[in-house]
Amino acid sequence: MNTVDPRASRFVHAGASPRIGVSFEFFPPKTAEMEETLWEAINRLAPLKPKFVSVTYGAGGSTRERTHATVKRILAETMLVPAAHLTCVGATCTEVDAVIHGYREAGVRHIVALRGDPLGGLGEPYAPHPGGYRHAADLVAGIKRIADIEVSVSAYPERHPDSPTVEADIDMLKAKVDAGASRAITQFFFENDLYFRYLDRVRARGIEVPIVPGILPVQNIKQTKSFAARCGTSVPDWLAERFDGLDHDPMTRKLIAAAVAAEQVIDLVDRGVTDFHFYTMNRADLVYAICHLLGLRPGLPVEEEEAGQSNPKPGPGAGALPLSTGEREKKVQGNV
Repeated sequence: MNTVDPRASRFVHAGASPRIGVSFEFFPPKTAEMEETLWEAINRLAPLKPKFVSVTYGAGGSTRERTHATVKRILAETMLVPAAHLTCVGATCTEVDAVIHGYREAGVRHIVALRGDPLGGLGEPYAPHPGGYRHAADLVAGIKRIADIEVSVSAYPERHPDSPTVEADIDMLKAKVDAGASRAITQFFFENDLYFRYLDRVRARGIEVPIVPGILPVQNIKQTKSFAARCGTSVPDWLAERFDGLDHDPMTRKLIAAAVAAEQVIDLVDRGVTDFHFYTMNRADLVYAICHLLGLRPGLPVEEEEAGQSNPKPGPGAGALPLSTGEREKKVQGNV
C-alpha cells in the first residue's frame, strides 16, 4: 500500500505551544477615523501574541511624529513588542541618530532599518543625503553603534527596483547582516517558488539569519497590482483571474482573498516555513483568519499567563529557519 508523507500544515495545532510564529505590520494613521480602524486591528490581532508588530515610517520621515506616537501608544497600552521602522533617506546622520535615541528612550528595543523610497517617489533616482547614511547597511551599523537594539531589514525575492540584479540585492543583504541585522523580512510575493529560489541563493552566500516571508492578503486586486508595479513585485495572471468579475462583490472578493492567502501560507508551511510577517494594511479580518488556520489562538487570560511564567516562551526573533531546496529534499528522503 502506498503511504503519503504527512503534511506539516496538518500538525500546526499539535502540542501546547504554537508551532508558527507571526508578526504584523501597521502604518500610522492620518485621521481620527483611520486611527480608530488601526486600533481595532491591533486589538483584534494582539491576543494572537505576535513576536512583534512593526509600524512604518514615511519617506523622508514624513510620518515621523505619527509613527513615534503609534509606537509609544503600543508600548503604553498593550503587551506587544513594537518594531519601529526607520529610514535614512532625506536626513542627516545627526537627525536619524536623534530618532534612534528617541526610540530607545521611549522603550523601543527593535527597529526595522530601511533605506527608504526616493523623495520623489518610487521610480525616481535615489540619492543619499550628503550628510546622511548612504544606504540601509550604514543605517544598521549606526543603530548598533548607538544602542543594543534588535534590527530587522528588508529582502527582495524579485529584486529591489533600484538594483540591477538579484545578486546585487543579496550583496546588500549580506552587508546589512554583517552590520548587525538579525532578521530579514521579504517584500510580498505571490509565487512561493520565487521565495525558495531566493532563499537558496541567500544561503549559498553564507547568510544564515531568518528570511521571513512577507505575506500580503489581497484586499483589493487593483490596488495590489498598482502597489506591486511600484515595488517590483509580479502579480501572476492566475491571481488576477481569481478576482475577475468581483469588482462589485466585496463579500465574494473577501472569500477569494482568504482562500488565496491560505493556499500560499499552507504551501509555505508544508515546505518548512515556520515564521510569517503579515502586511495587514491596518485590517485584521483576513490576517486573523489566516493565523487561525495556522494554529494560532488567542492567548490565555493574564492571571493564567502569569502563573506560567516559570516556563517562558522564546522571545522575539526565535524560530526555525526555512529549509533550502537541498535541505527540503533531504528531509523528504528521511535523511534529516
